[in-house]
Amino acid sequence: MSCGGPHNIDCRKVLDAVFLYLDGECNDPQQHLIRAHLDECSPCLREFGVEHEVKMLVARKCGGERAPDSLRLSVLARLRAARTGADATEFRPD
Repeated sequence: MSCGGPHNIDCRKVLDAVFLYLDGECNDPQQHLIRAHLDECSPCLREFGVEHEVKMLVARKCGGERAPDSLRLSVLARLRAARTGADATEFRPD
């Protein structure tokens, strides 16, 4: 996805990192870059809004239940491994 406008960060990279941003898993420079992009890019902001609403709906319907730490760590490790395989271990603005 791209809005066609010039940005410091490609729209696709921002949208790929939206859940990391929502979960507070980005470092400060990454958060600032993503927030700045969302502030200037309406299509990405709309997509971000949809993602945010889905996340809030899931949180509301799950009643605040939390997975056991061992399961959480296992899932995070598998996600990191999958990202590594796709060369997306962390959000990079380039």
